Amino acid sequence: MSHVQTTNPATEQPLATYAAMTDADIDAAVDRAQRAYREWGSWTVGRRGAVISAAAQLLRQEIEELALLITQEMGKPLSESRAEITKCATGLDYYAENAAQLLADTVYETAADRSWVSYEPLGVVLAVMPWNFPMWQVFRFAGPALMAGNAAVLKHSPNTTGSALAAQRIIEAAGAPAGLLTALVVAEQDVPEVTARLIDDDRIAAVTLTGSERAGAAVGSCAGRSIKKSVLELGGSDPFIVLADADIDNAVQHAVKARFLNAGQSCISPKRFIVDHRVADDFIAGMQRGVSALTVGDPEDDTTEIGPMARRDLRDLVAGQVAETLRRGADLVVGGHAVADGTGWYYLPTLLAGVRPGSPAHEEEIFGPVAAVLTFDTDEEAIRIANGTRFGLAASVWSADVEKAAHLGRRVISGACFINAPVASDVRIPFGGAKRSGYGRELADAGIREFVNARTWCANAQPL
Repeated sequence: MSHVQTTNPATEQPLATYAAMTDADIDAAVDRAQRAYREWGSWTVGRRGAVISAAAQLLRQEIEELALLITQEMGKPLSESRAEITKCATGLDYYAENAAQLLADTVYETAADRSWVSYEPLGVVLAVMPWNFPMWQVFRFAGPALMAGNAAVLKHSPNTTGSALAAQRIIEAAGAPAGLLTALVVAEQDVPEVTARLIDDDRIAAVTLTGSERAGAAVGSCAGRSIKKSVLELGGSDPFIVLADADIDNAVQHAVKARFLNAGQSCISPKRFIVDHRVADDFIAGMQRGVSALTVGDPEDDTTEIGPMARRDLRDLVAGQVAETLRRGADLVVGGHAVADGTGWYYLPTLLAGVRPGSPAHEEEIFGPVAAVLTFDTDEEAIRIANGTRFGLAASVWSADVEKAAHLGRRVISGACFINAPVASDVRIPFGGAKRSGYGRELADAGIREFVNARTWCANAQPL
């Protein structure tokens, strides 16, 4: 029988071993999800909300145990893991409290006596989720999808299997029907075949994925062949545009925090810092001080700011991208290599300047603790650089003139644009990308209406 083993990236020691599900196990899990959906979908929104609120409370009660699990499975510092659990609970509370309003019928004026659209659940949704925010990514999807009346089958990353099972346990312990959120344990080599088979299964109504371009293309094409709704949240190489009149110290402070959160393993962290040449030296000097001051160490130590990367192969990929960027003429300011001594998949916080077109840091997403600085002479050049990537997840613009920043930001293709603030997901506003960063939206009203049947009604007291 196949197994899934999780490994602590800070110690390189095994954490747990899980028996991978057989085809029969997976089939039975989807059946349970179907039964749960039929029961759950018949409940009132208020009754569902009581369960989701209880789940939020359980997350808060178990914050220390769950945070430690996240840290040990994928390496982020404990303080960040605690913040992740808190965000999950806040998100669940939001949907428990607001779903009735967000799902309320929309009334239209037509020739009929009454015309409206109702928002009804689709059924069982397959969720393919990543390892970098192993709890938040699950509950960011599950909160709205479940409150809309759906059930979910979760295919999580194998290296965060413990987090997947913990999410399932939390929902069940809160009072949901058994199987409402079912975590599948799938061996790494079986993931493509199992995912495709699930999408093709008539019991699966829709699919959502957060992950890489490659995974998104595979899932999106499978969903297209099956003519099923899909939502894809993929990679990003977000521009952080600094105009000459920006508060440089403030921009630097936010740049360091945003780029190096979770050791840079975040799709919405800024990756390309596009800076007006007139202030570039000050910005780079500030970044150098900030990056050099980051504390790298044991993620279970509360003083640590940068833990290991989640897997060895991910660290090695980042190391190769940095080496190629340097070979193509960039300047190494800070870092630039893996931690040589000791155990763990650590990569030093890195700052690159003078990044050239054609290099990985200019063209690709570097999913690790690497900040790349590029400079521009004119606004037109800044826009060209910002848009010079296949991604379009988010962007931020920094300037003392908000209107000027917004005018420039409108010409950058992205799913979100923040002014004088780092990009962040907020349960109260929609989140999603453009171009090859995906399609569809999560969170807020748009998120809860992704996995519903928007059903049109027209009613007349007398036949027309």
